[in-house]
Amino acid sequence: MIVGNMAGDNDFQAGQAFNVRFVNPEAIVGKLDFAPGNIVADFGCGSGYFSLPIAKKIGEQGIVHALDILPSSLETVSSQAKVRGITNILVRRVNLEKEGGSKLADRSCDWVVMKDMLFQNKNKMTVLSEARRILKDQGRILLIEWNDNDVSIGPDKSLRISKEALTEVIQKSGLGILEEIPVSNFHYGLILAK
Repeated sequence: MIVGNMAGDNDFQAGQAFNVRFVNPEAIVGKLDFAPGNIVADFGCGSGYFSLPIAKKIGEQGIVHALDILPSSLETVSSQAKVRGITNILVRRVNLEKEGGSKLADRSCDWVVMKDMLFQNKNKMTVLSEARRILKDQGRILLIEWNDNDVSIGPDKSLRISKEALTEVIQKSGLGILEEIPVSNFHYGLILAK
């Protein structure tokens, strides 16, 4: 619990206590239906924030495809996996804004994870369509983006995509929202399916 004022919180009174929650990948992965043997694609994997805990949960029978355009991110994931003794992560440099950009087969993944990556892409529809293409018929997508109601941390508000605007893009891509999940004070989380 933190006591203090947050930028942009006009209703705060001095001395009032409030909880600040950041994205906790282990807690989120623990609550979702990632199962041993799953095949998971982590779009825009960054430093492996989700790739590493997912790899542990799905076990050696499963595979995490850690996908990013930045070689430095992929090097970090490989290094972290090696240090932790995780051997079921495959890193690949890709451009997810191109059709077929993941280089994965149609209907090959049980899960696709996208955390804080759509706001960075101009071709959001292409990225979502790629996720849909590689998703198995009963597969799921975990999508986490910056919300636009608290900009005290994270990217500028002009870069963020509101949940309402993203919902429209999701529907146009042939995906549907199964549920919204709580992920942090600064993000919204959605579970998508075909």
